[in-house]
Amino acid sequence: MSVVINTNSAATIASNNLSASNESLQKSLNRLSSGSRIVTPSDDAGGLAVSMKLSAAARRSGAASNNVANAVSFLQSQDGVLKVVGKILERMSELSTLYSDATKTSTDQANYTAEFTALQTEITLLASEKFNGISLATSISVATTESGTGSVATTAVSMPSGLAIGTLSGITSAIDTLATARANNGATQSVLGFAAEVLTVNKSNLEAAGSRITDVDVAAESTQLARWNIMSQAGTAMLAQANQSAQSALRLLQ
Repeated sequence: MSVVINTNSAATIASNNLSASNESLQKSLNRLSSGSRIVTPSDDAGGLAVSMKLSAAARRSGAASNNVANAVSFLQSQDGVLKVVGKILERMSELSTLYSDATKTSTDQANYTAEFTALQTEITLLASEKFNGISLATSISVATTESGTGSVATTAVSMPSGLAIGTLSGITSAIDTLATARANNGATQSVLGFAAEVLTVNKSNLEAAGSRITDVDVAAESTQLARWNIMSQAGTAMLAQANQSAQSALRLLQ
């Protein structure tokens, strides 16, 4: 091997190796300090793209869960109103029957009429109740398909009107309508309960999938950190040795 002064190939190679080791060491430090395996897009461009889509999907599932929870709260409030209306209708049905009693005086009938009218007014007021500005006289449902996760749809509920139930037959019909409305309400709450469970599991799985791509394995990366730390120290020492090798040429000139 020739002994030269102008070019120190050993030092150049050692310097390149040290630079590579320091770069890898810096990457390990960045990953451990951030907790992320992908610190810059160049670390894993494809993985970054997939993780972004998974993260967006997980956030959509979380938002859909909120939509479902709000819909359940709406339905619970609605059923509370329907339950009260049902009690009022039962009382109105009772008053209508008592009114037709031949033994009642006109004064008695006037008293029954006064209460009956007041209850009609109360039903009309209850029919105008709202939940966050949305009329409770509304049927609400939440689409939980992949194309419409968490979207809310509304349709009208047949809420009894106080002016439309002035007769016993009208009251009976209103009770039937109310019973159907409460049954539909309960069925929707049941469906939304299952939908909420699916959305919760889906969100958890999406987050886990994203974590496997982006989150750093601390144990494995700590091992790499130790490796690159040793390589950096060794490279520094070897570069110093390579820089000293040119000294042998000077001895030949003495």
